[in-house]
Amino acid sequence: MRVKPKLLILGAGEYGQLVKEIARNKYPIIDFLDDNSEAAIGKIDDMAKYRLDYDAIVAIGNPEKRKELYEKLVGFGFKIVTIISPRSYVSNCALIEPGCVIEPMAVVNIGAKIKRGTFINAGAVVNHNSTVNEFCQIDCNAVVGADAVVPEKMHLNYGQVITRVTKPDNWEFSE
Repeated sequence: MRVKPKLLILGAGEYGQLVKEIARNKYPIIDFLDDNSEAAIGKIDDMAKYRLDYDAIVAIGNPEKRKELYEKLVGFGFKIVTIISPRSYVSNCALIEPGCVIEPMAVVNIGAKIKRGTFINAGAVVNHNSTVNEFCQIDCNAVVGADAVVPEKMHLNYGQVITRVTKPDNWEFSE
């Protein structure tokens, strides 16, 4: 059993650094795997050898790559964690699945469902009873309206509002 919790972040870029900053309140030891960073303790393909010592999260923007790496982590038996800023508001009645990041000043209201591997950025609002499906990114100050459904792997840009989605090819924005 570990004495101090350790976090392994896949991706040492800007988003990885942001996740590290948010995670510091829970994890005294945080390391990266990244194929192109001197800050990393190893390459992405080295992940299996860290599975017994670390919890893990993927901090890579590309949703396809994020999903691929998430599934590899699961396959190797990692505990996939969610990182939630203490400066965000997340309702006790919201469902947040593993591998998500909720940044400072974000709001996730009652009955909202945030599916695995999704990023809710600073100042974003996910309103009541809405669903944000897997591996999405809801950018700063974007709004997911009440009862809306965001399709898998969707990137909702800065300041955009999604008011409803009845099926993945039928969604509306207001700017």
